[in-house]
Amino acid sequence: MSNLVKSVESALTEFILDPANHEFLTLVKGVRNGIVYGSKVRFPHALVMIFLFRSGTIRQKIWLIFKATRQHARNLGLFALLYKSTLMLLRRSAPDLKQRPLDPFLAGLLGGYVVFGRSRSSINQQIVTYVFARVALGAAKLVTQPAPAGAGGLVDNGVREAIRKNAWPVFASVSWASVMWLFATHPDVVQPSLRSSMQYIYVDSDSWDSLRTFLWHNK
Repeated sequence: MSNLVKSVESALTEFILDPANHEFLTLVKGVRNGIVYGSKVRFPHALVMIFLFRSGTIRQKIWLIFKATRQHARNLGLFALLYKSTLMLLRRSAPDLKQRPLDPFLAGLLGGYVVFGRSRSSINQQIVTYVFARVALGAAKLVTQPAPAGAGGLVDNGVREAIRKNAWPVFASVSWASVMWLFATHPDVVQPSLRSSMQYIYVDSDSWDSLRTFLWHNK
């Protein structure tokens, strides 16, 4: 039996290390990594948020945690598959069989639409808004990067330095000002888990009826 196991292990190792199989196996590994990362990120978040802010039995809460984790993991795994396979096809369509500068954008566009753009679930909204925030920060950093020698920058040095100093304070303060205004005036449009946490911190803290509900229990 041990000889059979060693033979199978040897054959599998030979298969995954064969350069001819590398391109296909990058798709498998991409899906695997997307699923693992999505599970690691979503499970602790769902565990805390659902047990803190959702009502229901323990069994119902466990099922909600499982569903949220499964959706996050599945979506990241599927996006990895679509993104990497689209890049592969685009490379094969290029005259020199090399990746072109626009290829990642096109692959991301397709994956973003198929996986995240067709469903406005709360999890998809969280993931997309997280990505959007990182894009905004990355764009701000790109604008403030010095231009290569001999090339004209996007903005002159004085404007670049002003943006570098003020971009983060403006971004942080306007973001918080906006979300607090939305929560105070239109709470129904705030993402549910964020709304629940804000309700707990900013609204529930306005009332108590005993030392117990002041220090130990929220209500």
